[in-house]
Amino acid sequence: MDFLHHSFPNGLRLVHKPTANGQTAHFGLTINAGSRDEREHEQGLAHFIEHSLFKGTKRRKAFHVLNRMDSVGAELNAYTTKEETVIYASFLKQDFERAIELIADIASNSTFPEKEIAKERDVIIDEIQSYQDSPAELIFDDFEELIYGSHPLGRNILGTEESVRGLRRKDILNFVGRRYLAREMVVSSVGDIPFKKLIKWVEKHFSHLSTEAGDLSRSPIEKVYVERKEVDMDTFQAHLIIGGEAYPNNHRLNTATVLLNNYLGGPAMNSRLNMNIREKHGIAYNIESNFQPYTDTGVLSIYLGTDKKLLNRSEKLVHKELKVLREKKMTSTALHRAKQQLQGQIALSQEGGANMMLAIGKSMIVKDHVSNMKDILDRIDQVTQEDVLEVANFCFRPEHLSTMIYY
Repeated sequence: MDFLHHSFPNGLRLVHKPTANGQTAHFGLTINAGSRDEREHEQGLAHFIEHSLFKGTKRRKAFHVLNRMDSVGAELNAYTTKEETVIYASFLKQDFERAIELIADIASNSTFPEKEIAKERDVIIDEIQSYQDSPAELIFDDFEELIYGSHPLGRNILGTEESVRGLRRKDILNFVGRRYLAREMVVSSVGDIPFKKLIKWVEKHFSHLSTEAGDLSRSPIEKVYVERKEVDMDTFQAHLIIGGEAYPNNHRLNTATVLLNNYLGGPAMNSRLNMNIREKHGIAYNIESNFQPYTDTGVLSIYLGTDKKLLNRSEKLVHKELKVLREKKMTSTALHRAKQQLQGQIALSQEGGANMMLAIGKSMIVKDHVSNMKDILDRIDQVTQEDVLEVANFCFRPEHLSTMIYY
């Protein structure tokens, strides 16, 4: 069955995937607000707000917010990206309205008590310090800072210890007031529930949200830098990222980029990088490629961790693989297999109701549309050898590749 859609008078959008006879259900709110939308003095604020949303509302203290879903065995969570904030829950289907009401309360009635803000500030600073002890994670954010410079997309989502210490309740209220608006929100759900009842409950609990347009301007990407940076982190293992500019969310070659990324260094053990570098030469414990599209830009990168003595050889082998992709078309057989693999992975990922709920919420925010599985598989089928070659020659141009190394 296809997805069901509804738009409310205040601009809020609903997308729902019906399921048959399932006992569990999933509901989430995706907000078009992330760390990219922070002003200069607000670094780390979007993530700080995500934490603070659970610290009490006009109706509930922090304990009651957390206990509301925990008491029925459900899961309540949230996360922040550079362009979105998401609040979501998974629960038994008889608790559907309970989840809807709570998420609406959190998103629109949070009071952000000063005492709780002070405690959460310390929690986030601990999180930043812990993150800095994880070079395999930290290098991805530092790489985006390398290529985006001082642009908001180059900032770490967590902020810095200094910026987080400077955040105040007035900053939270200002950001929420200009970004947490009905027109910039999507509610998504997956479960066995009559659609008319779902519409009724969402309207009941979300209809009070502001219809204002708000301040939704985002600084455009004017330049993607090409840099090489090596950092002595005194780590046991060396970490390397090579990559650069890729296509944005709605580009015509987006699907071809996803396919090339998956073929090059996706999660399967038979990815090109894994077979030709890890398995053949045994010199990289972990190697992968990653495609991160944004509204008006994107990043395609290769990451590996290896012994310091093997770093130079590893880097050369990566460039050798990229050169092959730029100069030779994938064979029709290789392309066919790459398509089959990606289609299978996507189909399996959609089996999880929570993953689907999150994916369709993001799709509505980014595209104002959700594709059904047939359309997705058809788009993959339509990718040509020429498309993949064009992607490789744009994303992996030697003169546009940046490099970051921790050693």
